[in-house]
Amino acid sequence: MKEVQVETEIRVPVALGPRSYEVRVVSGRAGDFGAFARGSLETSWAGRSCRSALLVTDAHLVDLGLPQAYREGLEAVGIATTLAVVPPGEASKSLEGAAGLYDALVRMRADRHTAVVALGGGVVGDLAGFAAATYARGIPLLMVPTTLLAQVDSSVGGKVGVNHPGAKNIIGAFHQPSGVWVDTETLRTLPDRELRCGLAEVVKYGVILDPEFFDELEDQVEAILARDPRALRSIVARSCRLKASVVERDEREETGLRAVLNFGHTVAHAIEAVAGYDGPYQHGEAVAVGMAAEARLAERMGWIGPDAVGRIERLLVRLGLPTAAPGLDADRLIDAMTRDKKNRGGRIRFVLPRAIGRVELTDGPEAAEVRAVLATV
Repeated sequence: MKEVQVETEIRVPVALGPRSYEVRVVSGRAGDFGAFARGSLETSWAGRSCRSALLVTDAHLVDLGLPQAYREGLEAVGIATTLAVVPPGEASKSLEGAAGLYDALVRMRADRHTAVVALGGGVVGDLAGFAAATYARGIPLLMVPTTLLAQVDSSVGGKVGVNHPGAKNIIGAFHQPSGVWVDTETLRTLPDRELRCGLAEVVKYGVILDPEFFDELEDQVEAILARDPRALRSIVARSCRLKASVVERDEREETGLRAVLNFGHTVAHAIEAVAGYDGPYQHGEAVAVGMAAEARLAERMGWIGPDAVGRIERLLVRLGLPTAAPGLDADRLIDAMTRDKKNRGGRIRFVLPRAIGRVELTDGPEAAEVRAVLATV
């Protein structure tokens, strides 16, 4: 299947055999969601019989009135909808949060043909997706990401989960959605900080997979920050296509290829664990710092030169993202890294750039090199 583009719509296929689905990227077309949802659900045995859904969102989006349009769209195509509202913030992404969704599903007598619709940012998507993956051993899931971070990253690929107090995303599953609906209109009300956090993941795709995309990002900073709809559709669709290209070849992280998506995340997850999940650094900010730090680590190892490091850091700064997170204890950061899911044989593993557009997974950095780089964080 090929990517399809029209004036106000881009369709990105994710080819996973019987678990294939489409990412639909539009601008200002919430009214078309119901037809998309029904069409996406029709592609599976469980979805074809879907007549009810749990629409999971957060209190902030309820205040904006966003869930009502999506609820009406679902009910217009014969899907009775129950609303579940969770508190905004990373603290909701927990086993306790999942238990609340299980309670809602039990109360509505949900079965294997009941869909879960995740309307919100990454927290809502991860939490609702985890509930969908585990209730009745798996029920249909539709993703409606409303933040740039969720649109370009967590809504695509099937990784869902919740946090443990000692480690981020350590409790989870693989559960592919039936479809992903991205309406960039939701970004118009997104706070500037949230938009910048999503741009960190966009930059990541250029560094790990696509040097031409990185070039384009350098050229399009002003249009992106101005939230030009065409520019936003383009970067969202390109990011989703790049992520899909990796997921299609390593859906369940069995070959190691999918690990490239974790560039910047070894340091980022440590920052979040040490500073607190609801601390001073949001995920995208931690990823930006992590990318800068891991690029500097690659430079210390002789993998890349200072020019590449400088380009990465300058683009992050132009997009309003941090490249350092001062005041965090290096020993605590290293301790947090020892619990990273990529580790093997007691060695901390990093995804480091060989060039802009090419990265490798390695346990090569020595403790002294890691510590020296963390001194600059």
